[in-house]
Amino acid sequence: MRPGLGTAAACHDPVLPGQSPPTAGGGPEPPGSDFLQLRAGDVPAAGKAEWLAALLRRAIGDGRLGLGSKLPPTRHLAAELRVSRGVITEAYRLLTEDGHLSGRRRGGTVVVAAPAPPRTPPPRRADPNPGPDGLFVGAPGYEIFDALRTTSAPVDLTPGRPDLTAFPRAAWLRAEREVLAGLSAEQLGYGDPRGTARLRGAVAEWLARNRGFRVEPDEVLIVAGTAQALTLLGPVLRAGGVGAVAVEDPGSLGVRQHLRYGGLDTPPVPVDDDGVRVAALRATGASVVLLTPAHQFPTGVVTSGPRRRELLRWAAEDDGLILEDDYDAEHRYDRPPAPALRALLSERVYYLGSVSKLLAPALRTGWMVPPPRWRERLLEAKRFTDLGNPVLPQLVLARLMESGALERHLRTVRARHRRRRDAMIAALAEQLPGAVVHGAAAGLHLTVGYASDVPDTELAAAALARGVKCHPLSW
Repeated sequence: MRPGLGTAAACHDPVLPGQSPPTAGGGPEPPGSDFLQLRAGDVPAAGKAEWLAALLRRAIGDGRLGLGSKLPPTRHLAAELRVSRGVITEAYRLLTEDGHLSGRRRGGTVVVAAPAPPRTPPPRRADPNPGPDGLFVGAPGYEIFDALRTTSAPVDLTPGRPDLTAFPRAAWLRAEREVLAGLSAEQLGYGDPRGTARLRGAVAEWLARNRGFRVEPDEVLIVAGTAQALTLLGPVLRAGGVGAVAVEDPGSLGVRQHLRYGGLDTPPVPVDDDGVRVAALRATGASVVLLTPAHQFPTGVVTSGPRRRELLRWAAEDDGLILEDDYDAEHRYDRPPAPALRALLSERVYYLGSVSKLLAPALRTGWMVPPPRWRERLLEAKRFTDLGNPVLPQLVLARLMESGALERHLRTVRARHRRRRDAMIAALAEQLPGAVVHGAAAGLHLTVGYASDVPDTELAAAALARGVKCHPLSW
């Protein structure tokens, strides 16, 4: 509605209570209220307060007004329904007397009692065993991570989760205030689907300082984490004639699920102490492979120098593409940094990174640096998916990177994660003698092997029953 139109309507004859609203040829209908979609034309000639009280009771009963819902101020609702303020006050009084409402002065009038909703069974999951005992039964489907997240455990050893209690709340709030103080009105409009220029520049600088390769800001595409990067990549690869992406074995269940959702096959390639076995990769016939070379998930192996050179020869000779998932390379304790493959062969490596392991998965912010031949198609996919990531969190993250706060945070959490790792290894040595720990020099998880005939899924279920959440390696 244009400003002033409501005032102009007062020049027409008012709609009397009980009358039908005017037709299109007889003047505009009174606007009414957005609250419960109440219409002024529906107000009866008599019993107005009882009529409104009945509507409110019905809305409370069917859940449209839940516990704690605040009702509109009496004078506003009276003006919108074109009744006296006393009508609204009386209706609120009727519901207050029967215990539905409470007037809290400046806090307004709120719903304080409602009938219990009908008990309905929870939606059925694909897993036929919805309780904790059934989480590790059968092959894990797409819903397994949702089920695990909602299953509480006093000790949560979910792999890949940083110490979320260490999130730099004060630094984030300070950066947010600084960003908002300098934000122009124009910057609150639609953003660049590639990501803000400021964050792309900060990421380019971060990669140069911390991952050993230089890129221009225009080569960086900001995405909602590695998960979205893989989702965008699926149709782009298929349009380019690619039907399969080889994956490490063992490797990430979530990555396999995202690639398969995108219509891609995921032939497994075994991993040894030097990384993925290139001869086995060639045997799959796949022209694309997804790797975690800086800290293989989940074994913790760092791809060796000879194996890296072999991989690059495969990419050059077989027209191959390497998807480098650099998911937690910054978290290292007892070994030197491992350079990114992207630093060695930019034309053949599609680089993926995020802040899920640096700060928190909830931020849903990551980046990809695709080879030039894929860049425009991926940008098009990103544009038509969501028009780009939210601008404000991007600017806050950029500020953390520019100010050095993110590097200071990384130094802090490295020390915290090292202490947690040491405590875990000591506990395993005491409580699970004979267990072999892998991947302890870096990363946010450990892989533990044990001498027993008990399947790892049974061990994971038994651990969960005792309040410890972990993932079986067979996944």
